[in-house]
Amino acid sequence: MLSFPPNFKVLVIGASGAIGSAFVDVLKLHPRCGLVESLHRHSEPSVDFDYESSIAEAAQKISHKGPFNLIINAAGLLYTPRFMPEKKMADLHYDQMIETFQANAFGPAMIIRHFSSILDNERSVMAILSAKVGSIEDNRLGGWYSYRASKAALNMFIKTASIEIKRSNPEAVLIALHPGTVNSKLSEPFKGAQIGRAPEVAVKDMLGVIDKLTAADTGQFFSYNGEKLPW
Repeated sequence: MLSFPPNFKVLVIGASGAIGSAFVDVLKLHPRCGLVESLHRHSEPSVDFDYESSIAEAAQKISHKGPFNLIINAAGLLYTPRFMPEKKMADLHYDQMIETFQANAFGPAMIIRHFSSILDNERSVMAILSAKVGSIEDNRLGGWYSYRASKAALNMFIKTASIEIKRSNPEAVLIALHPGTVNSKLSEPFKGAQIGRAPEVAVKDMLGVIDKLTAADTGQFFSYNGEKLPW
């Protein structure tokens, strides 16, 4: 992470999941990293996408530890004990769509709203984990309606917010970041253990991409290997 200043500060949101906790573990061991703060549903302060007020309150309470050079949102939802990704239109229901959008689009949008103001003015990146299946242009298989649509909506929030943030913080970078298939609880029902990478490997890949970003890259959609993905 040589593009970041010595003792750079990091905030990981969604830090209780496999990818989020791996970001925390890897960055705490980084010799140039001076601070790693983590937030999730059970942290203090907590961030719970079911409660909009928790996002604003957490940002306010942690602001004194900033400004942060890197903020990562690793929270997201693919399935729950109540539902799996839809395979066909006949599987569509309001409840699943609302819950998926709240976790994958609405919550992260509020993260951008409340936490972008505590980004460092000289060198900072806010990376919001998205998914390649949220690319409209790349959609060749169909299915996974709510998940795909929620990630596409997230990407639009990111693109739009990046334009506004650039006016007040020209050096800040806001991106959507695809982690690839990771061996985690989220990917477990979809052969994640067989085809996924270890969370620590995925995190190191993504940090490699983040380290190379410049202000000109804000508002873009990147894969873990550095490839720019189509919207």
